[in-house]
Amino acid sequence: MTSTTELHHDPATSSPNDSFIQGVKDCVPTLLGYISIGLAFGVVGSASGLSVLEIALLTILIYAGSAQFIFCALLLTSSPASAIIVTIFVVNLRHLLMSLTLAPHFTRYSMLRNVGFGTLLTDETFGVAVTKQMQTGKLYGKWMDGLNLTAYLFWILSCVTGAFLGQWVANPEQWGLDFALIAMFVALLVLQLSSVGKSKIVHYIKLIGYMAVIMYGLSYIVPSHVAVLLATVIVATIGVVTDK
Repeated sequence: MTSTTELHHDPATSSPNDSFIQGVKDCVPTLLGYISIGLAFGVVGSASGLSVLEIALLTILIYAGSAQFIFCALLLTSSPASAIIVTIFVVNLRHLLMSLTLAPHFTRYSMLRNVGFGTLLTDETFGVAVTKQMQTGKLYGKWMDGLNLTAYLFWILSCVTGAFLGQWVANPEQWGLDFALIAMFVALLVLQLSSVGKSKIVHYIKLIGYMAVIMYGLSYIVPSHVAVLLATVIVATIGVVTDK
């Protein structure tokens, strides 16, 4: 059995660079993106007819920017609850791939700790973690907690603030708020590419090309959202196999 001490003690933290505080610091560069996207979602959610409380609960329980925007879009089209649940489930399946990628670095921690890591993992924190792993070769529990909790708290605060501001913004698209999520992903891509060599960049560009071709081909066979998921799984597998 796992003791209480083991649950709270991080056995692998060996320097200040692997600490909870360092995780908070490493999250700071992404916070501007979190704040802008969170505010945008709050405004969009308010324009979709959601109350501040509903937006807060959606943010706390789902904690996935793309899924939250999709929820609002489906809500506006009067989609049935079953369709909303299935769509969000499919979209969020990518978190399974991200968790599987980071899992080997946290096998020394308890099941409870790993559940915590995975529950608060997002596209943004995954990007930061992968960049950290590429730089140091290791990831640590306290550092991951600092990264995840900082992102989670700022996301909730930003979305709720946006919900209040949304009462005075009637047309979010007019201000380009619907583009905020895409801008965040572009920033993360640039951040990751800036920390790797030319050979890695060429490798990533090839994977992006594979993704475009495979997704385009699959879209003729299966629905577009399924094509995105299948293409992601296929290209992720190719990336793992061909990575050097």
